[in-house]
Amino acid sequence: MRGSRRPSWLSPKVLRTEVLAGLVVALALIPEAISFSVIAGVDPAIGLFASFTMAVTIAVVGGRPAMISAATGAVALVIGPLNREHGFGYLVAAVILAGVFQIVLGALGVARLMRFVPRSVMVGFVNSLAILIFVAQVPEMHDVPWAVYPLLGAGLAMLVFFPKVSKVVPAPLVSIVVLTVITVAAGIAVPTVGDKGDLPSSLPVPGLPDVPFTLETVKIVAPYALAVALVGLMESLMTAKLVDDITDTHSNKTRESIGQGIANIVTGFFGGMGGCAMIGQTMINVRVSGARTRLSTFLAGAFLMVLCVVFGPVVSDIPMAALVAVMVMVCFATFDWHSIAPKTLRRMPAGEITVMVITVACVVTTSNLAVGVVVGSVTAMVIFAKRVAHLADVTSVTDPDGTQVVYSVTGELFFAASNDLVGRFNYATDPDKVVIDLSAAHIWDASSVAALDTIETKYAQRGKSVEIISLNEASAHLHKTLSGELTGGQ
Repeated sequence: MRGSRRPSWLSPKVLRTEVLAGLVVALALIPEAISFSVIAGVDPAIGLFASFTMAVTIAVVGGRPAMISAATGAVALVIGPLNREHGFGYLVAAVILAGVFQIVLGALGVARLMRFVPRSVMVGFVNSLAILIFVAQVPEMHDVPWAVYPLLGAGLAMLVFFPKVSKVVPAPLVSIVVLTVITVAAGIAVPTVGDKGDLPSSLPVPGLPDVPFTLETVKIVAPYALAVALVGLMESLMTAKLVDDITDTHSNKTRESIGQGIANIVTGFFGGMGGCAMIGQTMINVRVSGARTRLSTFLAGAFLMVLCVVFGPVVSDIPMAALVAVMVMVCFATFDWHSIAPKTLRRMPAGEITVMVITVACVVTTSNLAVGVVVGSVTAMVIFAKRVAHLADVTSVTDPDGTQVVYSVTGELFFAASNDLVGRFNYATDPDKVVIDLSAAHIWDASSVAALDTIETKYAQRGKSVEIISLNEASAHLHKTLSGELTGGQ
C-alpha cells in the first residue's frame, strides 16, 4: 500500500522523461512568448514572466496533468488593444479580472458545456491548430540567409530518425543542442532567439496594477477581461480534451477552469500578460517528449526562468531554425491525417465534413480558436436539428363510421419539427372528434406544446374536439405545465 502512494514521477525513468520534456518545452517557449509579447505590445520580459507564472501555478492547481499553460497568441490578440488604448496597468488589471471570471465560470460548471462539442468540431479544432502553428513558422523560413534551410532540414532529419536510435533523450533537445553547437562553432550567421528580443535578467516581482481603483476602471477592463476569460477557457478545455484522447486518461475540467483563473490572477499580480493552455507546447510535452505528469509542466516554467536569467547569453545563440524544425514536426504530429484520407471522406456523412471544414476555415481566417469552435458547434447543431426534424412524422386513420380520426405522431418534437406539425392536419375535412396519439413521440420544448395548442385551437374554431393521448411522463408534465400559457389569445 505504501508503494502505491508514491508519486509516479519519482520513478527514475519517468523522472528523466519529465525533466527532459520540461527543458525542451522551456526552450520552445522562449521565442513564442517573445512573439506574443510583440502582438500584445508589451516588453518581451512580460510574456516570459507570464509563461513562467502560468506554467508553475497551473502545475499545482490545474486539472490536466502534463498540459502546458503559458502566454498565448489568442490572449495577446484580445488584450493588445486595451494596452494600446489605456496602458499596461489596465492590461494587468484585465488579466486579474479575467482570472476571477474564469474561477466563477468554472464554479458554475461551464466545463460541462464541453460535452456539446461534436467530434467533427474537435477534429477541425485540431487540424486548424496544426495549420496555424505551421503558418506561424513561415516568417522564420522566408527572406532568411540560405544557411537556415540546411539547418532546418538537418533538424527535421534528427527529429524523425533519432527516436529510432534512442528514446532516452528527447529528439527535440538533441536537435536544438546539435544545431546550436554547429552554428556557434562554425560562426554561421542565422536568426537566433536573441534576435527576438532581450531576455529578462531577474525574476518578476509581485505588485498591484498601476490603475485607479474605481468603477470606471472596472467598466474599461471588464469587456476585455470577459473576452480573455472565455477565449482562455475554451482553448484550455479543448486542449485538455485533446490530451485526454491522446493519453487515454480523464481530467477534471472544472478544476482546470478554476485553475486557469488562479493562474491568471497570479500572473497578473506578477505583471504578466495572462495566458491559457498552449496546444503546440502541450503537443511537444505529451506527444513528442512523452511527458504525463505535472512535474514536466512545473519544470517547463522553472527552466524557462533559469534559462533566461542564468543562461541568457547561451539561449540567445539558439538558431531559430532549430525551434522552427521542432514546431513543424509538432504540426505533422498534431494534424489528424486520417480525417482527410479519401477512404474516410467517402464514408463520412456530408454534414460531418461540412462542420469540420467550417471549423477549420473560421479558425484559420480569424486566427481565433473560440470563433471556430462556436461557429462549428452551432453549424453541427443546425445540421443535427434539421436531420432529426425529418424523423418526425404524422399518419392518420379514420374510423369506418367516419365519426373519429386518429393521428399518430412519431419522432422527436422540438422547435425544428413542430414548425411543420401544424400543417399536417386536415382541419376542414376531419370528423368532429380528433385523437392525437403521441405514444411514439416525445415533447422536448415549448415550441411543440405551442404547436399542439394551435392545432387544438384550429379544430375548436370549426366546432371539433381534440383529445391528446398516450404522452410519456416527461412529455405529459411539460404539456400540462405549458399548455394554454404560451399565447395571449388563450
